[in-house]
Amino acid sequence: MPNTRRRSKLFWPLAIFFALFVIFLYGPISTIIILSFQGPNGGLTFPMNGWSTHWFYALFEQQRVGDFKGSFLRSFSLGLIVMSICVVLGTMVGQAYRYRFRGAGALFYLSVASLIVPSILISLGIGILFDRLGWTPAWYTSGLGAHLTWTLPFALLIMLAVFNRFDKSYEEAARDLGANDLVTFRDIVFPLILPSLVGVGLFGFTLSYDEFARSSLVMGEFNSLPLEIFAMTTNVTSPALYALGTVTTGFSFLVITLFLIITQRLQRRSTHAAKNSIAKNIATETEQSGLVVTQT
Repeated sequence: MPNTRRRSKLFWPLAIFFALFVIFLYGPISTIIILSFQGPNGGLTFPMNGWSTHWFYALFEQQRVGDFKGSFLRSFSLGLIVMSICVVLGTMVGQAYRYRFRGAGALFYLSVASLIVPSILISLGIGILFDRLGWTPAWYTSGLGAHLTWTLPFALLIMLAVFNRFDKSYEEAARDLGANDLVTFRDIVFPLILPSLVGVGLFGFTLSYDEFARSSLVMGEFNSLPLEIFAMTTNVTSPALYALGTVTTGFSFLVITLFLIITQRLQRRSTHAAKNSIAKNIATETEQSGLVVTQT
C-alpha cells in the first residue's frame, strides 16, 4: 500500500534552509579547493589560469610561504598530547563523579568556567604568568596548558554523560561473581565506554589542532598551524594559501573518517565483549559449584 502520509507545511522551508546552510558551509571550501589547483601563473580569483599541483609543492618551501611542515608537526604533536590527557583524565574524573565526594559541585563549575572566559584572556593570562615567573613559553608547556583549559571541560562533560546512562548491572554481575574493582573496570567498564573514549579523543584532538585564540600569545618562538596560516594571510598573495587550506581540510576529514570507522567497530564489539566476559564468569562459577556439589 503506497504511503499517503502528507509532508508538513514546514518541510520545504526547512529543506531550503538546510540546502542554503550546506552551500554556505561547503561553498567556500569548494572554491578554495578548486583555486588551489591553479597553474604556476594563477592568481587568487577566477578565472582559472591552467591546472597544476605547483602550489602544493610550494608549501614546503619555507623561505617562500612559511614553515608549513614545522607548524603542522607541532600542531599534530600537540593535538596527540592533548588527546591522550583528555582521554585519561576524562575517564578518571568521570569515574570519580559516579560516587559522591566533597567538593564535586565546586570542581565541576570551576572546570566549566574556563569555557565561559574569553579565549584571548586565557592566552593573555598564561602569557603574563610565564613572563612573571621567568619561564620561556613554548607549545609543549604554556601552549599545552592553554589548550587543556579548552579541551578538558568538554572531556569531562562527555564522560559525565556517558557514565550517567551507563548500565550498572554489568558491574554488579561481575562483582557478584567475585571480580574486584580493577578486573571489573578492565573487563566490563572499559570495553563498554571505549567507543565514547574514541569520541573524547577525537574531540580533544580537533579542538587543539584548530585552536587559534588560546594559542595566540602562548606558543613562544614557533607557531602552531592556525597561527602560521594567519601569518601567511599577511604575506602570501598566491594560491599557496589555498593549497594549504586544501591540505588541512583533507587531513581533517581523513582523521574524522578514521575515528568514525574505529568508533563503529568498537561499538559492535564492546557490548559483545562485555556479555562474553560475564557469560564466561558465570560458566566458571557454575562449573566450580558443580564440582563442589559432586565432591559433597
